[in-house]
Amino acid sequence: MDCIPYEEFLANLARVRARVAAACADAGRPVVSVRILAVTKTHSVEAALYAMRAGLAGAGENRVQEALEKIATCPDKTVRWELIGHLQSNKANKAAAAFARVQSVDRIELAQKLDRAAAVAGRILPVLLQINAGDDPAKFGANCADAPALLEAALKCPALKVEGLMTIAPLAPENPDVAKKCFARLRETRDALAKQFKVPLPELSMGMTDDLDAAVKEGSTLVRVGTALFGRR
Repeated sequence: MDCIPYEEFLANLARVRARVAAACADAGRPVVSVRILAVTKTHSVEAALYAMRAGLAGAGENRVQEALEKIATCPDKTVRWELIGHLQSNKANKAAAAFARVQSVDRIELAQKLDRAAAVAGRILPVLLQINAGDDPAKFGANCADAPALLEAALKCPALKVEGLMTIAPLAPENPDVAKKCFARLRETRDALAKQFKVPLPELSMGMTDDLDAAVKEGSTLVRVGTALFGRR
C-alpha cells in the first residue's frame, strides 16, 4: 500500500493530462470538459492526498471497507471519496454515509436501499447508474435495455441525485474498437434516457488507464485512472 514519491506522481499526472488533452483536441472538445478521478484502491491514504493536492476530481475506491479505513485515518477531511466498485446491498448504509458519490448503482433494489440510507443520514446522495454497455458477462451493470427502468426507479428516490452513467469497457487490448463501441453506446444510451425522461444526465464516467483516449473521444466527462498515476499494483 506504499505510495510512489509525489514528484513521480506529478510526472505521471502530466502524461495523463497530455493524453486527455490530445484526445480532446481530436474530438474538438475543451480540455476542461474532462476531469480525472484518481483510483486509489490498494494504495495508501497518501495517494488520495496527492490527488487532492494536484486538484483532481477526487479519490476512487472499489471496496467499502478499505475506503472506510482510509477515510477514518485521512488527515484531510475535504478529500472527495467516490465508490467506483460493485456495491453489495448489505453495505448500502455505510456507503450512503461515507462517500461523496456512488458510481456503481446497477439495480433497482440497490438504488432504493441507498435512498433509505441517505435519508437516514440526512443527505442527498449523488449517484451514477452503472450500465454494462459492452455486454460483458464479466462486468457488473444493468443492461442497456434495462436502463430506463433503473433510471425511472432512481428518479423516484428523493434522497438520490442521479448525475449520469458509468461503464467499464470489456478487456480487449488486441481490439481497441471494443472499448470504442462500448463508450459510444453508453453515450447514446445517456442521450436517449435524457430525452425520454427529460432530465439532465451530464456525467459520463468511462475510460481508465488503457482506454481513456477512446473514452474521451466518445464523450467521457470523467476518466478513472489508477495505474497510469500510481504504477502497477
